[in-house]
Amino acid sequence: MKVIDKIKSWTDEGKTTFSFEFFPPRTEDGVDNLFERMDRLVAYGPAFCDITWGAGGSTADLTLDIVSRMQNVVCVESMMHLTCTNMQVEKIDHALETIRSNGIQNVLALRGDPPHGENKFVQVEGGFGCALDLVNHIRSKYGDYFGIAVAGYPEAHPDVIGENGLASKEAYQSDLEYLKKKVDAGADLIVTQLFFDTDMLLKFVNDCRQIGIKCPIVPGIMPINNYKGFLRMIGFCKTKIPAEVMAALEPIQDNEEAVKAYGIHLGTEMCKKILAHGIKSLHLYTLNMEKSALSILMVGPHCTTEIYVKSILTIIMLMFQNLGMIEESKISRSLPWRRPANVFRIKEDVRPIFWANRPKSYISRTKAWENFPQGRWGDSRSASYGALTDHQFSRPRARDKKLQQEWVVPLKSVEDIHEKFKELCLGNLKSSPWSELDGLQPETKIINEQLVKVNSKGFLTINSQPSVNAERSESSTVGWGGPGGYVYQKAYLEFFCSKDKLDALVEICKALPSITYIAMNKGETWVSNTSRSDVNAVTWGVFPAKEIIQPTIVDPSSFNVWKDEAFETWSRNWANLYPEEADPSRNLLEDVKNSYYLVSLVENDYINGNIFNVFSDL
Repeated sequence: MKVIDKIKSWTDEGKTTFSFEFFPPRTEDGVDNLFERMDRLVAYGPAFCDITWGAGGSTADLTLDIVSRMQNVVCVESMMHLTCTNMQVEKIDHALETIRSNGIQNVLALRGDPPHGENKFVQVEGGFGCALDLVNHIRSKYGDYFGIAVAGYPEAHPDVIGENGLASKEAYQSDLEYLKKKVDAGADLIVTQLFFDTDMLLKFVNDCRQIGIKCPIVPGIMPINNYKGFLRMIGFCKTKIPAEVMAALEPIQDNEEAVKAYGIHLGTEMCKKILAHGIKSLHLYTLNMEKSALSILMVGPHCTTEIYVKSILTIIMLMFQNLGMIEESKISRSLPWRRPANVFRIKEDVRPIFWANRPKSYISRTKAWENFPQGRWGDSRSASYGALTDHQFSRPRARDKKLQQEWVVPLKSVEDIHEKFKELCLGNLKSSPWSELDGLQPETKIINEQLVKVNSKGFLTINSQPSVNAERSESSTVGWGGPGGYVYQKAYLEFFCSKDKLDALVEICKALPSITYIAMNKGETWVSNTSRSDVNAVTWGVFPAKEIIQPTIVDPSSFNVWKDEAFETWSRNWANLYPEEADPSRNLLEDVKNSYYLVSLVENDYINGNIFNVFSDL
């Protein structure tokens, strides 16, 4: 979806939009950490997030990779910066074709800064000399597919700001007229350079309107986190600092906590003034730091200089608190799973439940699908899954370290494996080889004690959901789909077990007609009391003026695909963490992988049934 369409839609509904900017980190660990932070931020529902393009195209490949993962894995509407620096037209088209093929529709078109070591922008042969050229090219070659944003400079472009820190009236007016040319050429959104003089921003917006610029103008806010870093940034951008801001900062410049607290206060007051003047969008420059971009928006008390804030993201979070724009306790899910922002997946509304804890793997394996399963009782058989590759088992380094710490222990018997699964169900572990998520999910905590008992009997659970009968859709544990609805779930368990355990379970299920199951081993052995064509809806919701929404299913065809990944996880995500190939623990895990069955179990009576009765006599 285009950002401009989302902003207009939110504005028509009387909502204030907010968005976040990131830049490509320099290390692999930094990239891993960035995506963990994005995951947390995106839960609060920003209108979009954008990722910068390194000076001179220095991060081109990484930026392209990050923006694709943002759109399709983090599942947030994403905007990619694109600059002219060191970029021939062929490179620009490669970047645009790449993001278009990944379902991304938004570009921030910029001239770009000079390459490292240069003081002046120089147009590369076969490239463009300014952002206006880039806007014209995108519109002429790609039509209306892309939403195009451009930069606006409340104080005029840094190139025309003199040594006195100001642009002449003529230079400022010329900059405004150039901005209008970019909009007239096809730009539909303006995002401003950072500023600290709110009156100057408001004057800039008014001046834009006076010369006929009608598109939304989104103010760019950078909270102050560090005094020296603040000075470097304003020096680079030639940003004017009001005297009262410097007067407040200079006496506390060596007190990091006080500087951060003042940054929260200043950012909050700036945003309040902007919103009071009818501007309904805010863009936050996060600087990729931890726990700040939400702080501005969340509901909470005003901060004081005693508040200790660890980083820029915490600052922004507290600013959001003071503005009352978001409330942590009211984070809502549109579906039980996060839908990718990819324009090609807009019809996706149902998924097999098997990948509930591995959504990134599911997206990777279905990225080539042209038609997504849809409809109240659809299944996934109409499209072929991508082949199982190493990508499904790659993990961020931080998660790899956590798995190493929590799961790599001496394993002398299968009972030791059971103990690890019980620890997980008790909430004592924050990682799982079968999950890309952190710790127990809220709904799992409803049944975690029963899960511990199941694991004590030799069944190793990797996925579950409790039964739900007409719970309000606003529920913080099982709710989804927005206010005013009711959600339903059939109890579901997925686990590994030995052949003997499976045989005993099958016998018990003969007396429990509401229970359906599918079991497969590492090979092709199939054990089930359902047909391979049966598709079982296990989650659905009823909402005002809507058809029934049914977002998760148990689909036998998908289970056949999933089981290969689930079994391979024993090796790739656990056994391989033991460094020695002959390690007894590693061999034990491989034995379990090769001899156990994967079982999907559904209690179809979501009102009176109890899925745990299956295990009471085992």
